[in-house]
Amino acid sequence: MQRYDYLIVGAGMVAANAVDGIRERDSEGSIGILGAEPRGPVTRPALSKKLWTDPEFGYDKIWMQPEQDPGTTLHVDTRVSAIDRQARKVTTRNGETFGYGQLLLATGCDPIRLDLAESERVRYFRSVDDYDHLRRLAGENRHIAVVGGSYIGSELAAALIQNDCRVTLICPEPVLGGGMLPPEVADRLHQTYLDHGVALLSGSKVKAGREADGTVTLELDDGSELAADGVMFGLGVEPCTELAQAAGLEIDSGILVDERLRTADAAIYAAGDVATYPDRILGRWHAEHVDNANCQGAAAGRIMAGSDEAYTHTPYFYSNVFDIAWKALGRLDATLDIVADSHADKGVYYYLESGRVVGVLLLGFDEAPLDAAREVLAEPGPQDATTLSGRIPLS
Repeated sequence: MQRYDYLIVGAGMVAANAVDGIRERDSEGSIGILGAEPRGPVTRPALSKKLWTDPEFGYDKIWMQPEQDPGTTLHVDTRVSAIDRQARKVTTRNGETFGYGQLLLATGCDPIRLDLAESERVRYFRSVDDYDHLRRLAGENRHIAVVGGSYIGSELAAALIQNDCRVTLICPEPVLGGGMLPPEVADRLHQTYLDHGVALLSGSKVKAGREADGTVTLELDDGSELAADGVMFGLGVEPCTELAQAAGLEIDSGILVDERLRTADAAIYAAGDVATYPDRILGRWHAEHVDNANCQGAAAGRIMAGSDEAYTHTPYFYSNVFDIAWKALGRLDATLDIVADSHADKGVYYYLESGRVVGVLLLGFDEAPLDAAREVLAEPGPQDATTLSGRIPLS
């Protein structure tokens, strides 16, 4: 049995940042990373953004390479099947065992899937392997159907239409982004996709699909069918909590941790997409975004290596498609009361629940005033259009 002072299950962005965090406090402790995918950590947002839209951002720039640290060993194609908390060891599907002094669960999320198997032409987009498949398929005016109007789906559709593809985007909302964005912003987003040549099948869902003779045919909920050269699904994700749950750890939309990212087991921590933690502003929170992976991963590493800190960062999330760029914190739910403070293509949108701001959308800023948004979120209220007008300057 191999044993590491720090064992990390999951080889994503959290793992890479955790190695950096550990090394801030402990230069000698042994670190092991067990990753189910065949390659190491990458800057995952680039897979649906910069690799498609920035010609100066090459494939070589996505790799994070924590294994370059001399005391860190990366094990790929290694899926953990069980945790023995008493013996402080994990077992993999192929029967290997790894012991640990402290364990970080950074298992991330898996994409939501339909009853349509993956192939060269059908992918549930998440990994570098999915990006590689799509790159081989894209171009030459091929028709790619993208299913799902949230972050991955909308970003992939924007990327593909700019890379010599015909694109159909299928989303359940009547207006793209309408469940999350203020109506005027969602309308602009929707029209921007149309203006760039994306065929939008809004208000539609995929019921089933089949693949034959180099074509994928999707059956929609209105009974119609759509044929394409390939299909990319971006239906959202689900946290990979099965391993933790089987080990008896508490689950609440993710692995439940305290303000020091520790589970009920003092030797086991969780961070990133898979963790549910007490945000100092937002309360019990679950964040599946890159800022949280970076900051929470590094904090988990430092804490495991002896730091007495708590995780106090409230993360932001963002999207960039065509000429529309925004960052946000908290809850973006279009059914909430929304106070708009906007001019031209720039705006601050406050989402209120019972008079308290629970989400802030910052649209069109070169340098988004994230700390100012956090200050507003931290205030108990009550707030309204009068108190919020000009609170965060547009210039």
